[in-house]
Amino acid sequence: MKLQLEDSLLTLIPQANPLASYEAQKDAIDSAVRKVLQGGWYILGDEVRSFEKRFASYIGCAHGVGVASGTDAIEIALRAFGVGAGDVVFTVSHTAVATVAAIERTGAQPFLVDINPQTYTMDPQSLSDSIEEQKRTKRGIPKAIIPVHIYGHPADMRSILQIARRSGLVVIEDCAQAHGAEIDGKRVGSLGDASAFSFYPTKNLGAFGDGGIVCCNDDSVAEKVMALREYGWRQRYESDLPGINSRLDEVQAAILNVKFVRLQENNARRKSIALSYSESLGDKEIVSPVESVGCKHVFHLYVVKCTNPTRDRLQAYLKSQLICTAIHYPMPVHLQRAYKGRVGIPANGLKNTESLIGSIVSLPLFPELSQEDSMRVCDALRYSSRVE
Repeated sequence: MKLQLEDSLLTLIPQANPLASYEAQKDAIDSAVRKVLQGGWYILGDEVRSFEKRFASYIGCAHGVGVASGTDAIEIALRAFGVGAGDVVFTVSHTAVATVAAIERTGAQPFLVDINPQTYTMDPQSLSDSIEEQKRTKRGIPKAIIPVHIYGHPADMRSILQIARRSGLVVIEDCAQAHGAEIDGKRVGSLGDASAFSFYPTKNLGAFGDGGIVCCNDDSVAEKVMALREYGWRQRYESDLPGINSRLDEVQAAILNVKFVRLQENNARRKSIALSYSESLGDKEIVSPVESVGCKHVFHLYVVKCTNPTRDRLQAYLKSQLICTAIHYPMPVHLQRAYKGRVGIPANGLKNTESLIGSIVSLPLFPELSQEDSMRVCDALRYSSRVE
C-alpha cells in the first residue's frame, strides 16, 4: 500500500511481517517443505528429531520435545510435573491469555501476581507475598510458578528460583517471546525445571503455522512429556497415562530447521532496530524499554509506555505516516470477561499491571524491516510530540 504525503510516496510499515521472513529464505524453505512432502513421512520424523536436538542444544538443555503449540507446551510441561486439580500455579496477568488457559487445562487454579513496572515481568515480591497468602488461606496447594519472559526480556529468574526452592515449587519458564534471551550468559529456558516455547509465525523463531517445544534437563520428565504429547503412549497404541494429541509436524519442523540458522542474526537485527528507536525517543514523554543488568533482551516486541502524548495521539500520528502499531496487551487477563472474579489475585490487587492499560503500544519490529523504514519510524517518533 502506498500513499502520497507531502510530495513523497510512502509505503505501509507493518508492525510485524511473517511473510517477509518467508521471502527472505524462500528457496531454502520451499526446498525443505518439498523434501518432506515427497518423503511421505509427515508426523514425528527426521525433521522433528533434528530440530528438537538442535534447539534444545541451543537453549542449553538435554532434551527438547516438539508439540503442536506454545499453549500445549505449557500444559504438557505442567502435567509432566503432576500439576492438576487442587493445585495453584502462579503466573502474571500481563501476558498472552494462552499462559493462563494452559494452566486451567490441567485443572489447576491460576493465581496472577503483579509485575515489575520497568520490565513488565513477574515481580518477585508480589510472588512471595502471594505464595504466603495462599498458604494462609489454604485455597489450594501451591505447586508451580510460570514466569513469563515478556516481549523478549527475561524475568528475574535469580529471585524467582530462590523463592521457588524455598517454597518447594516447580518453575516452568514461559519463553514464547524470548528465543535466545539470556541471564548472566545462560539462555532462558535452561534455568527452571522445564520451559515452554512457541513457534507462532511472528515469534523470533516462527513457523508458518502453530508449533511449540518443551525443553528440560531431567530424563524422566522428558520421557513423560513425550508420552503426554501422544496419548500417553510409551509403546504405540498402549496408553500408560492420559495424554493428548499434540505433535509438531514434519513440515513445520523443516521450516524451523531452515529459519533456525538465522535466529542469532535476526535477534541482532531486532536489537539494532530497538536501539535506534530508543535513541530517537530520548525524552520522558515516551518511555522506551529497559534491559536489566546481566540480561540480554531479544526484542520480540518493542513496547513503549506513553505519558504525554497519549497513546491514542501517538498511534494516530504514526497511522497518518502509514506506520502500523499494535497493543500487547490491551487488557490484563484478570479483567477479561472469561476470567474476571474467577482467577486468584493478591489481596492488594495488581496495581502495576493495571497501570499499563491505555499506555503501552508496540512499534514495528521484525528483522526484515529495512533501514529506510526503521529510520522513518525514528523520524516519526522524534516529531510525534510536536503534533497537536
